[in-house]
Amino acid sequence: MRLIVARCEVRYNGRVTAVLPMALRLLMIKSDGSVMVHADTGGYKPQNWMTPPTVIDFEGDPVERIHVRKVGQDDELDITVEEIVSDVLHDMGEAAALEKDGVERDLQEALAAAPEFCGEGLRLVRREWPTDIGPVDLMCRDETDGWVAVEIKRMGTIDAVEQLSRYLERMREDPVLADCRGILVAQKIAPQARTLAASRGIDWVEVDLAVVRGDREADLTLFA
Repeated sequence: MRLIVARCEVRYNGRVTAVLPMALRLLMIKSDGSVMVHADTGGYKPQNWMTPPTVIDFEGDPVERIHVRKVGQDDELDITVEEIVSDVLHDMGEAAALEKDGVERDLQEALAAAPEFCGEGLRLVRREWPTDIGPVDLMCRDETDGWVAVEIKRMGTIDAVEQLSRYLERMREDPVLADCRGILVAQKIAPQARTLAASRGIDWVEVDLAVVRGDREADLTLFA
């Protein structure tokens, strides 16, 4: 997490246009792409913010401008910095994130041993593939040797789709992974998550842990 105390002006462009005039503010920039602009008044709510997935560009050293763009939308935050009072980067560590529950851990282990349940012809390259915003559960290759990022959940929700979208955006910045595609795997996937996944070009698969372990006959359905 990066915390910047700075005298700055903040302009938001999107559904509306809003300007926060030049003043001393706290800029909170999280590794998941969240950006929040706080003042020393107004309670706990930020004066402005942008939720992930985002693209964040920093200009100058020390920082003179921060441009935040919402992926897939027209929303933008343009922060002009006049003076930096403090600029600190904190490594929050893996312990700061929610740990996977037992079912997710078991699913990941079982699917790592049998990645074909995530999609026909998939072969495992690595578990916990690192990105700068967190690890992807399984990184695989498909029958055409293309890269496939697999995110595993007990319940597939809109948040799970958003999480995988952020991973894909980060990885596709690497030319080697520019064509990487994503698959969300869960025991149950919510209808809203299916719709969002389809709109993002993400495939989804519902699996049963007992099936993956071989306790009964497989029943795999892949939707794109």
